[in-house]
This record gives sequence, C-alpha cells and structure tokens, in this order.
Amino acid sequence: MSTGPAIVLIAPEHPDEMRAGLARYVHEYDVHVTGSCHEALTETRDILQVGGTVAMVVSESQLPDAEVLHCFAKLREKVPTARRVIAAHWERFLTDAPDLRSAMARGEFDAYLLMPRGTRDEEFHNALTEVLSDWGSTVPDPEVVSVKIISPVRDSLTLSIRDFLDRMGMPNRIWGPDSDAGRYVLERWEGEPVFPLVFSANGTVIHASSVRDVAISVYGAPTEIDIDRVVDVAIVGGGPAGLAAAVYAASEGLSTIILEAEAIGGQAGTSSMIRNYLGFPRGISGMRLSQRARNQALRFGARFFTGQVVDEMRVGAAGQPHVLCTESGEVRARSVVISSGVAYRKLRVESLDELTGAGVHYGAAMSAAREMEGRDVYVVGGGNSAGQAAVHLARFARSVTIVVRRAALAETMSSYLISEIDLNRRISVRPSTRVVDGGGEVRLEWLELEDVVTGDRERVEAGGLFLLLGAEPHCDWIPAEVVRDENGFVVTGRDVPKHQWVDGLPPENLATSVPGVYAAGDVRAGSMKRVASASGEGASVVPLVHAYLASRERPA
Repeated sequence: MSTGPAIVLIAPEHPDEMRAGLARYVHEYDVHVTGSCHEALTETRDILQVGGTVAMVVSESQLPDAEVLHCFAKLREKVPTARRVIAAHWERFLTDAPDLRSAMARGEFDAYLLMPRGTRDEEFHNALTEVLSDWGSTVPDPEVVSVKIISPVRDSLTLSIRDFLDRMGMPNRIWGPDSDAGRYVLERWEGEPVFPLVFSANGTVIHASSVRDVAISVYGAPTEIDIDRVVDVAIVGGGPAGLAAAVYAASEGLSTIILEAEAIGGQAGTSSMIRNYLGFPRGISGMRLSQRARNQALRFGARFFTGQVVDEMRVGAAGQPHVLCTESGEVRARSVVISSGVAYRKLRVESLDELTGAGVHYGAAMSAAREMEGRDVYVVGGGNSAGQAAVHLARFARSVTIVVRRAALAETMSSYLISEIDLNRRISVRPSTRVVDGGGEVRLEWLELEDVVTGDRERVEAGGLFLLLGAEPHCDWIPAEVVRDENGFVVTGRDVPKHQWVDGLPPENLATSVPGVYAAGDVRAGSMKRVASASGEGASVVPLVHAYLASRERPA
C-alpha cells in the first residue's frame, strides 16, 4: 500500500467496482474507500491531520447523506487543491448527466465519467490520468522533479526561475542550501556558492543571474544555428499564434525556426486552466497546451530557441533575406512571422512597482501562487486571464479579491468563469474600484483601494497582488518599415496605409507593410486577444508564407 498522496473514493452502492477499477493506483497513491459524504469528510480530515494530502476525490453520482455537489463543496473547503471527479454508474450516467454537466461547466467539479467497467477501461484511466497530471503540476512540491533550485530565500529571481520552469513543463522544487538536496547540488559546484543555483536534468549546475541563464543551460544558445543558412520562415514569439504557425509551417516542409524571449506559451502559458478551448472537454492548462504544440512542431522538424530576445530586425532589400539580430547571433529568413504577443500593462504606482517580485506580480505567476497559502490576495483585471488567475489562487490563498474598474465582470469575462467565481467562497469581487497605493517593509503588506465612483478610499491587508491589466505590444525591435497603429500594434491587410498598397491592392489579411513579413496573434492590430483566435491566425499565416515564397521562385 502506498503512503503517497491520497485518492478518496465515495462509493456507497458500488464499492467493489470502484475499488477494482482503481486498483492500478494503489502502488503510487493511498486509496481510501468510503461509503458516504460524512465518511469522506472524516477520512479527509484524518489524512490532513497527519500531514498528508488529497490529490483527488472520485464519487458516485448519488450519495446517501448529501447531494454530491454539496459534498464536493464541503470537500473543497477542506482541500481546495484536490481534483473532484464524478464516476456515475452506467444505470445512472444518462439520467444524472444534464444537471451534473451544467454544474461541471460552472466549475463545481472537474470531470464527469462513466464508472470503470473493468480493470482496463483505458478511456476512464486516460481521463483520470489527465486530472491527476493537472493536480501534480499545481501542487506546491511536485513528486517528480527534473530541475532543482537551491536558494536560501524565495526572492523575485528564484520565483521567476521557478515560474519559467513551470511554464516550460519542467517539474521543479526549491530547496535550501542546508537540505539534503542542497548539499547534493553544492557538492557538484566548484568554488564559493552563489545563489540561486540550478541543477538541471542534464547534470549541469549553474549560478543563474537571470531566467535567460536557465533557458540557455537547458536548451542551448542560438549560436548553434548555422547562420550561413537562410531558413524559409523565422517566427518571433512562442505563444499560441507562433506555435500554430510553427506546426503548420514545419509540417508542410518549410525550414522553421522559433525565437522565444521567455517561456513557450506566452501569456496563455500562464493560464492554470483553459476550459473553452476546442477539443478539450475537461479543460487544459496553458502550459500543457503550449508544450503539446511545441512537441508537435518539433516532430515536424521545427527548431526552438528559448530565452533569446530579438533586438532588431533588418528588412531585406531587393528580395534579400530579412535578418533577426539577437545577442547570440543572427538568423536570416526568407519570411518572418511576428507573433511576439503583448505584455501586461503597468499599474504605475511607484510604491508597488518597487515591490515587484516581493508580493506584487504581473501576470498569473503560477509559481508565486504557491507562496500565497494563508494570505489575502488581490487580482486586478477584468478579463479571462484575471478570472483564471483568481480561480487558481483560490486553491492556496485564504481569500482572493478581484478588483475591477468596471461596474461588473460581464462586459469583459466569459460567463463560465463568472459562474465559477460566483460559486467559490474564497473569491469576492470589488467592482468600480482601483488600486492607488500599497506597501510593506520587505514584501507587500497592505493596499489602498479607491472607489472610482465616490472617491472613497480603504486600506486593506494584502499578502499578494497579481496585476492582469490589459495589453501592451512587444514591438520595440520592429523596424519603422513595418507599420504600427497609434497603440503600437502591428497593422496588417486593409489597415495598411493605402499609399503602401501594391498596384492598388492591399496586402493579404495577415501581411504587414513589408513583403514577406506577417503578424499573427495578440501583437496584431484588431486581433481578438483569445487563445483560439491566435492559434487560428498562426495556422492561417502559413498559406500566405507559402504563396510568397513560391512567387519569389517564379521568374519575373
């Protein structure tokens, strides 16, 4: 019997079937079988009292002493990180489905499955493994670790490194120098230790002065690129648009390189759970979606260079290749796809900017969420990213408050997220409110909130502030020949000024003012700022690249 994380089964009518169906998990999880909601709550309390953790609760759809959704709500109060699954008996599966599936859409539980009908019901186990994998990627200390971070403090750099590794799908943990893991890594470090030290799965130990150091240690520097070779397409940015462009370009035989300044996935990669992406009925985290797309592009021959900032693009004259300049070398490409995405807008409150990384975070910062246990946390923003961050933070924080300047969330947030927020007792919303001040001795301790209607101000205790304030494009490296709008977004298609049209015709819908240069995703003026639409644009740009390359090969 395992002494690992627990799986609690609630099986009042079919305990033998449930026990047999989950028999394969007993070697790695501590499986507890209960017969009622009361028993499950008692068992969960006992597990927590001895320092254990509950990874998942799997329940039949009908319980003798409580409605299953009410039981799940009680269990969520005890263990907010545990995943919740209903495995309905085949006699009840269809009759119970309408009410339960609508509750699943509101986020009351994670999966609605048919009870396993044998020991090798792989459809059931595939779903359960997905749920457990999602749990494992969000717990404070994962069981499987591929990268060790050794640091005496959890400062902004250490947490940024952990956030990067999380977004790259690389399980990691932070240890102190005096721990067994810390001593193990220090034995492999030559000279005086300078923290943080990062020990990668490839056996190398580095002192990381930046996230880029870690990226180069793991993935290598772009000096490996044969700069004498001209590639068909260079993609700047590894978010959903860039990943989709990479998959389709590489699958169609184009030599493809992707340069990403931070972590693959962009802002979407920080989303703890995307529930409305086509083809993933149980939802998928931004990290997993991004890493699956990256692996798909790699299978077709695309080459990724992570942690590489494009400082400049030189437009090729008279049909010559475009040149992308990085600190580590140059990439020459017949065509370029700009998919560098956007950054969250700054709050521009000096006292809080000084605490960035010390309780104040831009973006969802999944790693920082783990540090919020027992704290009162505030999320500023009214879009889907802010809603997803609030739901994720509620698994750890004592309370989460969404601060939004508008009168309500409905104008800017999807209804499924609003429903999930309404049902979560740890989350509250403060409409018509903005953050005007804040501070603390070493890290964030308090915030000052202002009612934008009355002007009234209130000072509140705060252990974390997560800012998801809208978009500013990543365009500083783009040359003047590529037209941008007044907000800095790249202009494409009919929005390109008419005096730059060729023979009175506008560029193609995703083409910029420079031949062979395209824009896709959030960086493009007029884009929808949604994961699905960015992926669609990334896929749609590839036929335009093909047509452009073919036109250059044809004789004039």
